[in-house]
Amino acid sequence: MSEKPEQKLRKRNIKPTAMRELVLKVLTDQKTAISLPELEQKFEKADKATLYRTLKTFEKQKLIHSIDDGTGPVKYALCLEECSCSVNDLHVHFHCTKCNKTYCLHEIPVPSVNLPKNFSLESVDMVVQGICANCK
Repeated sequence: MSEKPEQKLRKRNIKPTAMRELVLKVLTDQKTAISLPELEQKFEKADKATLYRTLKTFEKQKLIHSIDDGTGPVKYALCLEECSCSVNDLHVHFHCTKCNKTYCLHEIPVPSVNLPKNFSLESVDMVVQGICANCK
């Protein structure tokens, strides 16, 4: 049996509210990353600032991660249960140029980067573009 939204929120030290649980359910049901404008369409009557703050709270508590796929608004996707959003958790993202959806490819780690001496890696964004399995 899958974990209830309230339990997932509490695990990440996020106080459960009705809106947070609804947003988490949408993110859980999504097979692809979702942008704030897309989320606003799903919750037309919700306050936009509340949705934004909800996403930022989820991101800060490492429940979701942001993806800048270069197509406009930043998108958000759920982190894996064991994710700590460290450099070791970095994975490739795939953007479909046909349907404009962005997928997390958790099973494909970002290749290692050998930086010059005295440089330190904080994050890497890798977006691969092409046509997804649904659009082929």
